[in-house]
Amino acid sequence: MVCRFPGITISMVACLVLWCTASSPSGSPSSDASPQPGNPKQMEATMTILYDNNPFDPRLKTAWGFSFLIQGLEKTLLFDTGGDPYTLLENMRHLGLDASQVDVMVLSHIHGDHTGGLGGLLEKKARVAVYVPGSFPENFKKAVRSFGARVEEVFEPREILSGAYTTGELGDGIREQALALKTAEGLVVVTGCAHPGIVNMVRKAREVTGEDRVHLVAGGFHLGGEHPSRIEAIAEELRLLSVRQVAPCHCSGDVARRVFRKKFGPDYLESGVGKKMVLPALDAGRQKE
Repeated sequence: MVCRFPGITISMVACLVLWCTASSPSGSPSSDASPQPGNPKQMEATMTILYDNNPFDPRLKTAWGFSFLIQGLEKTLLFDTGGDPYTLLENMRHLGLDASQVDVMVLSHIHGDHTGGLGGLLEKKARVAVYVPGSFPENFKKAVRSFGARVEEVFEPREILSGAYTTGELGDGIREQALALKTAEGLVVVTGCAHPGIVNMVRKAREVTGEDRVHLVAGGFHLGGEHPSRIEAIAEELRLLSVRQVAPCHCSGDVARRVFRKKFGPDYLESGVGKKMVLPALDAGRQKE
């Protein structure tokens, strides 16, 4: 498979890397679970950070970017793919994971620190559904399809898997989607960078799912460089939205992590690459095709 830029013919993996590198923000720093006995609709899910610039598991490499693996849904879902395939796949290897386990991929937004590992993954497992904001460049979507993957363009909120929803494209500038999982103890909201605002994305997740309780918000909060007083106000707003736990990582910033640790106390989850979170049981309901 090849991809042609003006005067250049390169592999499709390199094509995706070029797209992702070109769209990276400037100034960036350096097996499904079975239903539980006695209740076939209840399933335990886990989320593991595969790629992050914050350390957690000393075996794993840190790099600027983000990727979350969610297991225990009806299908294994990868949210974002980090900044490069080499770091992502090596971290997966250390964790005993393989790209062939992934059935569905969701890309939060176009920046290369969230899409850079996609080509390497598709070389390992091409027959997957890739959910991307509809505003992604057509050449990017064409490159993904060339591997044999199915591109699902996301404009409005929709259910991706049973109990797993996309918020739809949000934001007036950088268009971004978040993921919302319905659990027995409220929503789990996963964000890539939260460019449209972490509070706005949590509000939208509640609106889309009809669930007011939020068990956990995890991912990039995009608060690096914000004044501490502004971060404190955001933390208070999340509390008012019934957010119980938070796990800020990636672009959240060190100041934000300190503020959230103070505000949420024991409900603050220290996170970084390799962090695994066991979630409350999901109501899987019917399985989608």
